[in-house]
Amino acid sequence: MKHSYYLALLMACALPAKAQQRWTVADKVLDRSWKIQSSAVAAEDGKLVSSAGYNAAGWYPATVPGTVMSALVENKVYKDVFFDKNMEKIPGDRFNAPWWHRTTFDLPQPAAGQVVQLLFNGINYRADIWLNGQQIAAADTIRGGFRRFRFDVSHIVRKGVNVLAVKVTAPGKGEPTLGFVDWNPAPPDHNMGIWRDVHVLLTGPVALTQPFVQTTLDTVTLKRASVNVSTLLTNHSGKSVEGTLQGRIGSNILVSRKVSLPPHSAQKIVFSPKEYPQLNIDNPRVWWTRDLGKPELYQLQLQFTAGTTLTDTRQLRFGIRTVSDYINEDGHRGYRLNGRKLLIRGGGWTDPMLLNATPEYERAGIEYAVHMNLNTIRMEGFWGSNHHLYDLCDQKGLLIMAGWSAQWEWDNYFGAPAGDFGGIQTAEQQEVVAQSWKDQIVWLRNHPSVFAWVYGSDKLPLPELERRYESILAEYDPTRPALSSAHDNTSEVSGPAAVKMRGPYDYVPPVYWYVDDKNGGAFGFNTETGPGPEVPYLESLKKMIPEDSLWPFSSSWMYHAARGEFNNLDNYNNAMVNRLGGYVSLHDYLRKAQYLNYEGMRAMMEAFMANRPRATGIIQWMYNSSWPKLWWQLYDYYLLPTAAFYGARKAGEPLHISYNYGSHQVDVVNNTGVTAPPLQALIRVLDTNLKTVWQLDTIVNNLPAQDAVRLPALPAMPPGTQWYLDLKLKSKQLPVSRNFYVLSATPDALDTAKTNWYITPQQTYADLKQLQQLPLVKPDMRTQFSRRGDTTFARVTLKNTGSQPALMIHLDLRGKNSSAAIVPVFWEDNDFTLLPGESITVNGYCYTKNLEQQPPAVSLSGWNITPITQ
Repeated sequence: MKHSYYLALLMACALPAKAQQRWTVADKVLDRSWKIQSSAVAAEDGKLVSSAGYNAAGWYPATVPGTVMSALVENKVYKDVFFDKNMEKIPGDRFNAPWWHRTTFDLPQPAAGQVVQLLFNGINYRADIWLNGQQIAAADTIRGGFRRFRFDVSHIVRKGVNVLAVKVTAPGKGEPTLGFVDWNPAPPDHNMGIWRDVHVLLTGPVALTQPFVQTTLDTVTLKRASVNVSTLLTNHSGKSVEGTLQGRIGSNILVSRKVSLPPHSAQKIVFSPKEYPQLNIDNPRVWWTRDLGKPELYQLQLQFTAGTTLTDTRQLRFGIRTVSDYINEDGHRGYRLNGRKLLIRGGGWTDPMLLNATPEYERAGIEYAVHMNLNTIRMEGFWGSNHHLYDLCDQKGLLIMAGWSAQWEWDNYFGAPAGDFGGIQTAEQQEVVAQSWKDQIVWLRNHPSVFAWVYGSDKLPLPELERRYESILAEYDPTRPALSSAHDNTSEVSGPAAVKMRGPYDYVPPVYWYVDDKNGGAFGFNTETGPGPEVPYLESLKKMIPEDSLWPFSSSWMYHAARGEFNNLDNYNNAMVNRLGGYVSLHDYLRKAQYLNYEGMRAMMEAFMANRPRATGIIQWMYNSSWPKLWWQLYDYYLLPTAAFYGARKAGEPLHISYNYGSHQVDVVNNTGVTAPPLQALIRVLDTNLKTVWQLDTIVNNLPAQDAVRLPALPAMPPGTQWYLDLKLKSKQLPVSRNFYVLSATPDALDTAKTNWYITPQQTYADLKQLQQLPLVKPDMRTQFSRRGDTTFARVTLKNTGSQPALMIHLDLRGKNSSAAIVPVFWEDNDFTLLPGESITVNGYCYTKNLEQQPPAVSLSGWNITPITQ
């Protein structure tokens, strides 16, 4: 839709039959035909650069939204910037001067009273803006990466070709811009550019802006809802205008009001359910997260007509739902959706480092979240170059926790002194972020997926700034909770945040999440945490590390680690050696890395899900990757899932059975929105000779929604032993969950006295080294493929015909003639274990276009698996 020449958003069904459109009503997105050049090269003034006769030969083609760096990479000025340490070779001084962004667009002959506006949704950081040889804005007022700017250019535009030129200056030290903290190196251009979409808006004299839908739901019965609709009408003309504002929801709810607007005035118009009873809805279609129900959406259409002539129209989607927060008996914050408590479970989202996400990339990331059985993504910083990501979350039933970035709160990232309340100190800084706050809320507030606004990350804002934030929320969005900090701080303005950010961020063993009761363990709402590194597969490592530096470890590895305290793999590697045995080759290291990835992520998620209601939320730090790296990722930069991905998916199964590392019991968990049917839990403990040590077959009845039940403890392990724990859960004799653990009599013991903000060290390590002695197993594999629509499906049937466990079986989907894994890819299960004689059928799929016209093939690998491809 956005690539059409004009987006005529007309609602013919709502217009009188004889209506004649005198004014063009359209929304043109300026995303193509841009060129950029440094002002150190193109030294002419804006009047000349924005003239039709200007010669832009030698300028670089660019895409908006985008950054200068992303355009230069696209034009191959800098190649392979993410490989090895190539990023270090890019001269930063090239971005000291402002960069011109120039494009042209066509307009029809304007009718009398035609209004043309330019809308910029994000420029980083300052800009001088010129149109057809005239300056319409200067950098002294156009500042702030999260500001939105709208200009009436009706008196400047002309029929035919119009020339727009924007001179963009990178953010300086102490300016509140967008950024990535310790997740990756800072881009050399500091994300300078027009990083969000630009629109040309055409209306009649009266324009519609700031449409807003507020919904109220009877959370006891879910049978009654009310909808409040408002919008701002602005008369851009020098004459009074009388007309009709009309709104339509779906096909059967219509509201209308006569409006009179004085010259050059604006008026907020509200359709309330008290005045318009049709806005009270019986048996509404309710928006739920994907784990609790269906994310139902409604369509609102607004239009203003002067007489019988349309002057402007807007369309938006919204969901009927109510979000609220609460404090549990332990003093921890939790959230309710439509009156139901839900466990927030998600990950910290980041855009690509060069802010060049494609719709396909965002779609893959959101579909991965659904596939991992998550219900939330947290955005530290208002990421996304347009509404696409938010629209996807609305459709898929994922919550979004949106808030400011911690980079403003620390001297080394902000580039200016940051005290107890962060770096936003001066009146100018406060003005920029307060106006940015308002702009972001107005921009995003109609998305049902956004459930909380977070205006502090590691620290609280200054009290006077927090009061401004709260005032803005009261005026522009009183419908959802706000959070003063993602850390457990207490504000003099709003009281305790009642969430926690106490780590860990580095490796901890599975037992940590069950036994820690002071820091990151499974209680309260942990807004960011995780078991640290998630080293990817060899295929991805080869794309970031030179062949001669792949083994042994090199400085290139560390360059692709995180920053600060996380510019290493020390704790992760130490745990690997002590728990699984020393690594003797790159292959050995990577199989052990995936074991740690799976085991660690599964345990964290399982602990929080089993510990409801004491546990109210968990955000894995991080969800995805801004660039090719070794840390904090459920899938890597190339969209290839790590084993942690499938550990998270396993833990989040709708009905799930899991091992409790703290109590040595088995938990049966209901992650759905309804009471579970009778469930049969089968527990079997085996020694390393595969002899049954202990077993239990029991029925779990009436397990409530969002709850768990704990079964009896396993017997004590004799010293020096290693056990296999085989868990299965059935409903009506059909399997609904299967899980497998390797247990050690030697415990993972924590050295809690040495806990710091990012790790709790270990005193002793579980001994799982016997796994190194497992002989190779070659499972029997049979594959079937089919295609339906744009999707290719794989059906893989496996049987372990050997005499030992087939551990951590890993499936990849590939093109028959290619060694590259197809991404995105979606397997029902992966990185699983089969005991001797066991068989399983696993379904998966990918998008057919990604096979590039090759027949599909499945490759099989794993801890002790003889590789197979067929």
